[in-house]
Amino acid sequence: MALAIALVVIVVATVVFHFASPWWFTPIASNWGLLDDTILITLAITGAVFVAVNLFIAVAIVRFRHRAGHRAAFEPENRRLEGRLTLLTTAGIVAMLAPGLYVYSQMIAAPADAAQVEVLGQQWQWRFRFAGTDGRLGRTDVRHVSADNPFGLNADDPHGRDDVLVASPELHLPLDRPVTLLLRSHDVLHNFYVPQFRVKMDLVPGLVSRFWLTPTRAGRFEILCAELCGLAHYNMRGHVVVEDEAAFRAWLAAQPTFAAVR
Repeated sequence: MALAIALVVIVVATVVFHFASPWWFTPIASNWGLLDDTILITLAITGAVFVAVNLFIAVAIVRFRHRAGHRAAFEPENRRLEGRLTLLTTAGIVAMLAPGLYVYSQMIAAPADAAQVEVLGQQWQWRFRFAGTDGRLGRTDVRHVSADNPFGLNADDPHGRDDVLVASPELHLPLDRPVTLLLRSHDVLHNFYVPQFRVKMDLVPGLVSRFWLTPTRAGRFEILCAELCGLAHYNMRGHVVVEDEAAFRAWLAAQPTFAAVR
């Protein structure tokens, strides 16, 4: 009986803590409110299962406790019960996975007018690259990577000469304009994550991963690496500054091009 009471208390305390907790999502600063909805759906389903399972155990402890003169009935199989549990479990898993798959499909399908920004991760720093006046990013190759050319730009590619290179860990983005982030890694797995933007993705050596977003709130937001990437992982930080178009253009014009640093 004590165990049953303890389970009920745990369930009640957990539900009360969830709704009364001061910790919640940080205010969103992008168009990806769908990710919040997806997380809430998962919390609702897993929370309902947690409550149902623990209350069932509490009821079973009380109802089927040992009592003199009573014997347990042995029922090795119950096809109807097994079928219902299978269907219910399948429905719960689909309800959790389907929204996430839908949001992911939208997250990687950038609008045609989205600007492109390359994010380069390396233990333990961030770098960024914008297309120049021609609107195209230059070709890159790992064979060209060096201390003076960390992006591995091809010096013979005319589209790369006007690329704007940002060597600092501070990225500026214009407010209310869609942007595609192209993610590359020099060495190990990293993960580009800005909590206020909600979206995050791994940087995988040898691959270019991508997602898009539209910044919807001006401000200065911290960039985190959300993948354990070595001893100084905790220090791999940066900032995103979301500002109006004029301020963004002024900042971009002050950054050096590939041709200027060669």
